[in-house]
Amino acid sequence: MSLLAIVWAKLVRSLEIFVIGLFASLVLCVLWGVISRYVPGIRPSSWTEELAIYLLVWISLLGAALAYRSNGHLGVDYFVGKLDPSARRAAFYVAELAVLFFAAFALCHGGWKLVSQTLAANQITAVLQWRVGYLYSAVPISGVFICAFAVEHMLRPDQVAAAPVEKDA
Repeated sequence: MSLLAIVWAKLVRSLEIFVIGLFASLVLCVLWGVISRYVPGIRPSSWTEELAIYLLVWISLLGAALAYRSNGHLGVDYFVGKLDPSARRAAFYVAELAVLFFAAFALCHGGWKLVSQTLAANQITAVLQWRVGYLYSAVPISGVFICAFAVEHMLRPDQVAAAPVEKDA
């Protein structure tokens, strides 16, 4: 395995561990919010709801990138499965290019503009008093990963979806 492949595998594994950590933090945050609200003698925490919302955003965006890498996303391949193998391969590359361009334009470019504008406006969250631009940085980060995963899919022929050809009854 090349050095680049080893570094890439470690980066992807780090992303997986990071998302797991975010999810564990979300569970603890929501659990503390419930405990502090309903257990007598404990003052209700006002920050748990806001933090849970931002944790969920980060988990959703980064988790979507990981799901895309492992082809765990929702797909409708009924018609593609009826195509011959060369047409299926072409459909695969068209779909991957569409994902790549969308992620590059909407998530990377649009997300970077969103982060830049909110940082420039010095927007802060209501309860935690955190800068919103840093919280929105999940958008371009997930875009970078989705772009990289799309390129990875296209460079690895073993990743090409080879749906079984259905026979008419």
